[in-house]
Amino acid sequence: MEPGPPAAANLLPLLEGGRKAGGNNWSGSLIVASLAGAFGSSFLYGYNLSVVNAPAVYIKRFYNETWQRRYGFSMEESTLTLLWSITVSIFAIGGLVGAIIVTPIVKFFGRKCTLLLNNVFAVVAALLMSLSSLAGSFEMLVLGRMIMGVDAGISLSALPMYLSEISPKEIRGSLGQVTAIFICIGVFTGQVLGLPEIFGKESRWPYLFGMIFVPSLIQVVVLPFLPESPRYLLLEKHDTSKAEKAFQTFLGKEDVSHEVEEVLSESRVQRNTRLVSVLQLLRTRAVRWQVITVVVTMGCYQLCGLNAIWYYTNSIFSEAGIKHETIPYVTLSTGAIETVAAVFSGLVIERLGRRPLLIGGFGLMVVFFTVLTVSLTLQNNMYWLPYLSIFCILAIIASFCIGPGGIPFVLTGEFFQQSQRPAAFTIAGTVNWLSNFAVGLLFPFIQSGLQTYCFLVFAAICSAGAIYLFFVLPETKNKTLNEISQAFAKRNKVSLEMQEMNHCAEERKSSGEQESNFTSSVDKGEAKTGAV
Repeated sequence: MEPGPPAAANLLPLLEGGRKAGGNNWSGSLIVASLAGAFGSSFLYGYNLSVVNAPAVYIKRFYNETWQRRYGFSMEESTLTLLWSITVSIFAIGGLVGAIIVTPIVKFFGRKCTLLLNNVFAVVAALLMSLSSLAGSFEMLVLGRMIMGVDAGISLSALPMYLSEISPKEIRGSLGQVTAIFICIGVFTGQVLGLPEIFGKESRWPYLFGMIFVPSLIQVVVLPFLPESPRYLLLEKHDTSKAEKAFQTFLGKEDVSHEVEEVLSESRVQRNTRLVSVLQLLRTRAVRWQVITVVVTMGCYQLCGLNAIWYYTNSIFSEAGIKHETIPYVTLSTGAIETVAAVFSGLVIERLGRRPLLIGGFGLMVVFFTVLTVSLTLQNNMYWLPYLSIFCILAIIASFCIGPGGIPFVLTGEFFQQSQRPAAFTIAGTVNWLSNFAVGLLFPFIQSGLQTYCFLVFAAICSAGAIYLFFVLPETKNKTLNEISQAFAKRNKVSLEMQEMNHCAEERKSSGEQESNFTSSVDKGEAKTGAV
């Protein structure tokens, strides 16, 4: 089965919605760049979330047989559970490594080249995992999962960075949602290929991991023909000529002087400003609440329980009383619902904004997690309650994808200026993957300890996230960096007085230089704060 056509089909409504919302902002090159970038990046992340679910029984049997062949006795059940939890969760450890090393990589190679080079990790991981059964080594599968996590950790930072820097602000949110949409398509594809009629058999499960080659190959073939991020070329490479050509390609027009001039004010600052480190960003008071908000949204993104559902969907449905032979097809519906909801979010994000979708998504998840807990607890009393459990799981997935599923990546790209953005994505990625690891490793034990009440933990996390965002998060749609910084100004306790000081000191300068100096003040907010 080829995953390509569903991707294009599901994105068509999104692209049409983008054209209506933002005029002719959707050029052909912009569409191809987003599709090719996401297909070889966020698609693989989603695929590797769900791909271990269907063949879990066969992989555990492979572990046990390998152990018995080596040591002459069967593996204890507790050991097998621990080894399987490590196999699932070590993907997040690799992701953490990728998130940590992505900053110097995107700085040195650029956004596009980082996405291309990242395919080396995907190919190595695919070889290890697909050949593990033939080699009789479960260590190869575990190592492959970790290396695939490194690929995902790099791509989930580099891709949103690339998309946010090549898109006009009118469609920045919609284009940013491409990341979330392709995660959903990847999850769905993993579920489809894991059906018993395709690769969901004991003799075929290694092919599930071999399919990782396909998206990587497509990205390697397509992406070299597209330009690097124009903002990266202008602000970090100081190459105005290439930046203009990149703008012309992505915007589909000849006159890009306005776009170049918008960025040049920041460029004047960046010529004398080095890339901000993670420690420097954490110490900068002018973006303190932006960093906290990114940490909260990324933490809730993982700790809200969706990955627990993806990793252990079959066992959850089994606990809900669904027949074993029916589970793969019921599981398939979760991926379909997720994809539809993500596309819907892409259609409305520029109309409704980030704030209501995030808060509303987490709020709905609280409601459905609570109902799911009740239905699982009482399922033996009424024959129809297992069906209510299925509905709740589908509703939780839809609620997540409408808002929390992709918007945290969009916000991380919107909150910070060019020199701060790689460090911000490193922080976001670190929180993302540590939380992912915690859920993947601990959920089986939480499930066995709390039984049907385990989802109340996730309900509490979603509730806390929604409350925080309600009081702290400003709306960012169609806002410039300076406008977003001003929205956080009072909370950061820096910018109002700073702006007055800058105005008095720089009143004779051009308006473009004033904007540049304001950006510099925000970037160096810690130093200015003492004077204020």
